[in-house]
Parts: sequence; structure tokens; C-alpha cells
Amino acid sequence: MTPKPHARVYRGTARNLRLLAGKLRRGELVAVPSETVYGLAGNALVGQVCRKIFAAKGRPRTDPLIVHIHALAQLAQIAVPNADALTLAKKFWPGPLTLILPKTDLVPDEVTADQPSVAVRMPAHPLFRRLLKLCALPLAAPSANPFGYVSPTTALHVRDSMGHKIKHILDGGHATIGLESTIVDLRDPQRPRLLRPGPITRAQLERTLGRPLTVPPRKAKPQDQAQLAPGMLPRHYSPKARVVLHQKLAITETAPAATHTAWVFQKKPDGRTSKNVFWLDPKGNLKGVANRLFDQLRQLDAAGIRTIHIELAAGGGLAEAINDRLNRAAAK
Repeated sequence: MTPKPHARVYRGTARNLRLLAGKLRRGELVAVPSETVYGLAGNALVGQVCRKIFAAKGRPRTDPLIVHIHALAQLAQIAVPNADALTLAKKFWPGPLTLILPKTDLVPDEVTADQPSVAVRMPAHPLFRRLLKLCALPLAAPSANPFGYVSPTTALHVRDSMGHKIKHILDGGHATIGLESTIVDLRDPQRPRLLRPGPITRAQLERTLGRPLTVPPRKAKPQDQAQLAPGMLPRHYSPKARVVLHQKLAITETAPAATHTAWVFQKKPDGRTSKNVFWLDPKGNLKGVANRLFDQLRQLDAAGIRTIHIELAAGGGLAEAINDRLNRAAAK
């Protein structure tokens, strides 16, 4: 039986933001909204605080954290930027782009899984940005959910799955994007690599840099070995239900009498549907699909669904990020 949540949910008032900024300065954890998903934030410069984040999530210390900043001037405090990193930062920050760069000595090893590189992002959510500025700290903030589970896109998601582990949740509404940030490895600017597809697409990045990005093979290191960036483990973003992927579903393949099975389409299917048929966006718009995906998976878990048949997204761009999450959710 899951313990009763005791976390308090705060509206984004000026008074509450000052209160939560003070708690972050004192080493407490606060779940925060971002445009991607909700994060579990703590002072990124104190190893003991970062260990609290790992403990609350049940996250292995081999999976590094992303450090969030509110101004470009902070980047050099955390990392050693190069010209390409500054080009991408000026183009896409604030926004859903994380850069992997050599770290400075200011960043504790807990943040980076004892590696000499660090993941850095400047979020776009206005409440998160105000909180970052008020507390005057870079904040480590992985997704605010138990490790490996579906990422949260609302404050209620956080309270339901983490409310018995943490005390403070800042409510910033539903995440406008709903998928985690794009991650680009720029440790060697001559060989930029796309480590995790996301809302900033490969095509956008390549146009900005003027050259292609390489994509490492999906074979990941074992969980007990240090990962270069978050979200690289084969199984991640996973509901309790078994996820079965399909290139394309047909309404004739669904079984209305299957009590514990659900079928999830990218767009509303033609024909008569039953109560265990769902769709992520009425017209299959990829932004709508991305925004709805994690919420839908959580709802099906809550309804006791045991098997989820779901379509992969068609095309490139944002579809690459959606399918990355689906493939990891379905991994054994």
C-alpha cells in the first residue's frame, strides 16, 4: 500500500516563491514545474543535497543529474563552454535543450556520476526561472518521479508518486511540452552527438551548427556503470503495464471485451471505438501527442490496465523523441 502523500502543493505566488527559494537555500528539495516535465530540485553545488535527490527517487548514483541555470552568465561557473555551445545556448535557451560539457570544480561529483562532464540547461518555464533567480543557485533537477517510472507532467502526478517522499511541490500547471529535453554532447565540438532526442529536433540543431550530429548506438552501459547523460538506459519512462509497440494500429485489431488491455492511437481512429480505445491527439499533431503521452500512460496504470498496445509516431522531428520514449517504455 502506497503511503499517504504529505507533500504540500504551492501556487506560484510571489510569497510562495520566496518561501520555496529559502527552503532550497537551506538544502531542502522542491518539486518544480518546467516546460518539459516536473523536476525534483535541490542545490546542485552541495553533494549532500544531491544525495537526497537520488535517495528520494531511488535513482542509482551512476545516472547523472541535469544542472539548471537562469542566466547565460552562470554557464561558465558550472561548465567550460565552447563556441558551439554558446551558439546553441543563444539560439535555444531558455528552452528544452541540455548541453554536455566539461565541468568546473564547483560541481560536486554526485551530480556527474564522478565524470568530468556536466549536463546543463536553462529552462523556459516562468515559475522555475523566477525560483532559480530568487534562490540564486544552480539547481539539479531530474524528473520528479520514482526512478524509471513515467515522467510527471502535472503537480498531481508528482504528489501521487512522490508525495510521501518530499514536502514541497510548486504547481505550474500542465507541462507545455510533456517530454524531456534534447541532450547534445559538445565535449568535443568537432564531433557533436545527439544523446537524447527531444523537443529541439536534430534538424534544428544541425541547421544551427551547420553540420550533422552523430547518434551513438542505442546499446547502453549497464545500470551499475556511470552514464554520460540522463535517459540513456534501455528501460525508462515505463508504466507498470506492459507496453507493446506497433507501427500502425487498426480499429479492427482492438478487442472491446478485453478488460485489462488498452489500445492507444496517435490520432482518433476512423470507425466505432470502445471504452478501451484511446488516442493522444484528435488529429495526430505531434506536439499534442508529446504533451499527452505520459499523462495517458499514467491514467491507464491508474485504471488497472495490464497491457498497452500503442502506435509509434510517424515521420521525423518530434516523432524521433516520442518514439525514443516509447521504445524505452516498452523495453524488457
